[in-house]
Amino acid sequence: MIGMDGKCPFEFNFDPSTFKVGDTVSYRVPALGDFPFAAVIKAVHEDYIEIADCGEPDRCLRATRESRPVVADADALG
Repeated sequence: MIGMDGKCPFEFNFDPSTFKVGDTVSYRVPALGDFPFAAVIKAVHEDYIEIADCGEPDRCLRATRESRPVVADADALG
């Protein structure tokens, strides 16, 4: 996720204890290895978050609440 200027165009929050609506996170999908995806947090719950992928802003996904959230394969690829 490096732009033409050599910098990442996103500023990510990797601290689950400070997650809030509007933060950008880097998330993963197990079937796709460690490939990073960018998403915006839409809702924060005690043990999970709801995110919208930057490429599909109208689609909401449930993700784990950890430094690099995980979205289940079935949810992300289904």
